[in-house]
Amino acid sequence: MATNKDTKYPRLRRIYVWELPVRIYHWLNAVLILVLAVTGYLIGNPPGIQSSAEASDQFLFGWIRYIHFGAAYLFLFNLVFRTFWGFVGNKYARWYYFLPKKKKFFSEIGKVLRFDILLSRGEHLNIGHNALAGLSYFFFFLACTIQIITGFGLYENMSDWWFPQLFTWVSGIFGGDFGLRNWHHATMWFFAIFTLIHVYLVFYHDYVEGRGEVSSMAGGWKFIEEEIFENEEFKRVDKEVKEPVS
Repeated sequence: MATNKDTKYPRLRRIYVWELPVRIYHWLNAVLILVLAVTGYLIGNPPGIQSSAEASDQFLFGWIRYIHFGAAYLFLFNLVFRTFWGFVGNKYARWYYFLPKKKKFFSEIGKVLRFDILLSRGEHLNIGHNALAGLSYFFFFLACTIQIITGFGLYENMSDWWFPQLFTWVSGIFGGDFGLRNWHHATMWFFAIFTLIHVYLVFYHDYVEGRGEVSSMAGGWKFIEEEIFENEEFKRVDKEVKEPVS
């Protein structure tokens, strides 16, 4: 018979969800987006700085551009790595979580929306990404791709290196440099809005569910109630995700 103490302090099972490569990608991406957003905003709206020194001696704006371009290359390589890890990582890192697969996928999105927006009660049987988070990350990766393409499309005009020259076709598709800048700028604001919602929901789910949502991206572990782990529905949903090939 369950006592009040058992109800208040349920037994938890620790599950290793986020592998080290996923956690490194996550935090590196967070830093890079912040650096790119700040330096990109300064490039688009350069501040008027009063100084008696020669501009060639300060080179402040040159450093801003240099940091932006360097961070852009790291941003690209980081995304390529995450794309690769989506095929070889554990089941929680795989692309299965990010793509709509069945009608049930959209049904779960409705449940999560009611949970997040209407604050309805209910259990989520996903220990990795739920359907709404997976779909939002799909659009996030799409936005990353657009940001990279438009960024290097702008960069190729001022670079002689062969890699940026691979993006000479981009300008014509996005309406020239003016269109490229608008797309690049708008996508930056998508990242800003996404980050605000993402941080809020992480803390909200961590507080409501108490499954280590925040700490999991540091240590990789999440916690789930033993009775839910033993639930046949949870086992069935969890097994739908294919394990990586050894």
